[in-house]
Amino acid sequence: MGDQSFNAFELAQKQFDAVAEKLGLDEATREFLRQPMREYYFSIPVKMDDGSTRVFRGSRVQHNDARGPNKGGIRFHPQETDNTVRALSMWMTWKCAVVDIPLGGGKGGVVCDPHHLSQREQENICRGWIRQVWKNLGPLTDVPAPDVMTSSQHMLWMLDEYETLRGEKYPGFITGKPLGMGGSLGRTEATGFGVIYVLREALKTLNLDITKCKASVQGFGNVAQYAIRLFQEYGGTVTCVACWDQADKVAYSYKKEEGIDLEFLLSITNRYGGIDKAKAQAAGYEVLPGNAWIEEEVDILIPAALENQVNAETVGQIKPSVKVLLEAANGPTTLEADAQLKEKNIFVIPDFLTNAGGVTCSYFEQVQCNINFYWSKVEVLHRLEEKMVAAFHAVDQLAKSKEVTMRDAAYMIAIQRVAEACRLRGWV
Repeated sequence: MGDQSFNAFELAQKQFDAVAEKLGLDEATREFLRQPMREYYFSIPVKMDDGSTRVFRGSRVQHNDARGPNKGGIRFHPQETDNTVRALSMWMTWKCAVVDIPLGGGKGGVVCDPHHLSQREQENICRGWIRQVWKNLGPLTDVPAPDVMTSSQHMLWMLDEYETLRGEKYPGFITGKPLGMGGSLGRTEATGFGVIYVLREALKTLNLDITKCKASVQGFGNVAQYAIRLFQEYGGTVTCVACWDQADKVAYSYKKEEGIDLEFLLSITNRYGGIDKAKAQAAGYEVLPGNAWIEEEVDILIPAALENQVNAETVGQIKPSVKVLLEAANGPTTLEADAQLKEKNIFVIPDFLTNAGGVTCSYFEQVQCNINFYWSKVEVLHRLEEKMVAAFHAVDQLAKSKEVTMRDAAYMIAIQRVAEACRLRGWV
């Protein structure tokens, strides 16, 4: 987000162009897939609590729906740019295709800062957003979901406005809803557990015993917490976890050589995912600078927080002991770092495969809503595991047979599937 000079859409197109070249895609297909099919930009006038009216800019980008309805989040962010939304919609297309769910990529947003808006003002933005694009959305057209700074409450306001305009019930119109209002069991665990299902399979192919593996994690939000939980259940050890400290406005790494105690750390964590430094120190944790997580003597590094963390500067700090880089965050590794990781012979599991558990579970929520029948948590997580394991092995096999990186293989599978769908439909 933040860096205005960084153009995410250019990066997404560059990644696509490189793979299109490898696949030998024809000119028309390339031209078609490197641009979104449809983009909507609109103004949302909102009556503020002080009686004034403010106009907010909203958007929805539908990248490609050859394989099914578009799917993707709606983010509220003061630095939201058109290019960010375009890039994210494109990445969503590939993410859905790589785990083979019948959806395309979409993304939307509103340029605003929820921190400075009352609940009522946020509700009005949500309803205003729907009023502008409701004719172009729906359970069989485009299914939104929560994203940066939006929650299940925002989704419910949007659903209510959509149903009011349609005059019918459409629980499958939007995902990320609260339980009991059409939300799916297992959704909270889905992304973090998906990360570890993929890691478990990777370690098998690398002949590494998970019970002897140590990991260092950046981030202590929802994804990191559930990933750590399942990794420890499988017998793995997490020696270090880094997270942002709201009070000090810096990040710290919390290290315990024999392994962190997840339940204890959760008990001293605030709602922003920040760990209480004094209590951690008292319990024998070493408190190190925020970037120390990447310098750990471990087998597995798990960036699960921000983009651009493994870059030209930091990649040199990675110890020779590291065998796997598991990208739980979106875009944590730069192109320059990728080349060096290859030289170091580190097995990189790319973000849009690793963290696809979230969108997979959103798809399950959509299916359950559309058939109006809900599954148990065990069933949801079992189906999630099946999807993630199958996706990993398809990517791994292609990487080995074509002698390419996992990232390239994941892109090749995803782009091939979407290109094929466009071809079969007679679009290109």
